[in-house]
Amino acid sequence: MPGPSRVSKNVDKCGRKSTFKPEYVDQVRKLAKLGAIDVEMAGFFGTYKETFYRWQRQYPEFEAALKAGKQQADAEVAEKLYQRAVGYQHEDTDIRVADKEIVKTPFLKRYPPDTVACIFWLKNRQRALWRDRIEQEVSGKDGGPIQVSE
Repeated sequence: MPGPSRVSKNVDKCGRKSTFKPEYVDQVRKLAKLGAIDVEMAGFFGTYKETFYRWQRQYPEFEAALKAGKQQADAEVAEKLYQRAVGYQHEDTDIRVADKEIVKTPFLKRYPPDTVACIFWLKNRQRALWRDRIEQEVSGKDGGPIQVSE
């Protein structure tokens, strides 16, 4: 009795040849890093989102590249949000024309902490302490039910 048949990774369940190409692995990582969402990436590859999801299941290297790109993008955004929350500085150059000559003056550009970024960061990192909704519990004597008398 023959063993289970093996279906080629490049053939889908209906027996059609897959449109997946090995170069998609590097492309999906780059697209995810740029912030593209799954539907946009499926469109880039000229396929439907269902096919895009199937590729993730069928090609582990494709799924890994997609996750790596998303994680890298998220990490960079988190780093920038943190910098906005605590303030940061960087070197810059002021360029002016004085006496018909270009004068370049290096300086340190400073950005103070941003209150909105601080709030956003704390609400997401320390929800219990920084959420907007405050829950209050009202109880009667010694923590029992409230007695209502008429």
